[in-house]
Amino acid sequence: MKKFLLLSLLSISLFSFAKKPDSRYFEMRIYYCHPGRLDALLQRFTNHTTKIFEKHGMTNVGYWIPNNNTDNALYYILAYPSQAARDSSWKHFGADPEWKEVAKKSEESGKIVAKVTSIFMNATDFSPKIKASKTDADRTFEMRTYTAAPDKLPNVLARFRDHTTKLFKKHGMDNIAYFTTIPKDGSQSKLLYFIAHKSEADGKASFDAFRKDPNWIKVKEESEKDGKIVEKTESIYMSPTTFSTIR
Repeated sequence: MKKFLLLSLLSISLFSFAKKPDSRYFEMRIYYCHPGRLDALLQRFTNHTTKIFEKHGMTNVGYWIPNNNTDNALYYILAYPSQAARDSSWKHFGADPEWKEVAKKSEESGKIVAKVTSIFMNATDFSPKIKASKTDADRTFEMRTYTAAPDKLPNVLARFRDHTTKLFKKHGMDNIAYFTTIPKDGSQSKLLYFIAHKSEADGKASFDAFRKDPNWIKVKEESEKDGKIVEKTESIYMSPTTFSTIR
């Protein structure tokens, strides 16, 4: 009886401390700047925008610039308690006199942003806890987007949850965050995730080693015994900005 009670208490304790998925509502925003205006955007974020975001209840998650930045783009992620909170925060941000003054002054030499793209996301149940970096040493980040075959996203997520993230770690890659997108048109979500490397060259070398790993080859073959589960993979190498909390 005592043994049974001990096992029951242990089970309850383990259950209580089990990791809970991050339930926040995430948004990745991509700002495409007019030619020669990216520096002005970065200065505005450095000195003003991130602070005004926080003022209105938005959490700054991370900011990155593509290594091959032909589109003059800034990528960043914000977190909110909910979708409703997100909409409310942006409404108040847009009406904030401080923000209006900052925007007006920063655009005295011309408009900065040509186009904005938003991607709304939920954290996966296997995503690590998103937290600020403990070191000032910059890493190279890789954003990867997987388009699953029709109805195969659960298979892709299961493979990452059970195998892929562990094999990434084995080959020197840092798992940063994993999300599923929330398409506006009701189509199948995509897996969008961030991993970090010491450099872009190290990242490519790590992936070469990962793809040749016998364990990965076995996992891939087993997961695709009924057909391919990933239709398309996209990768962008990026560097963190000086004001990004994740570096």
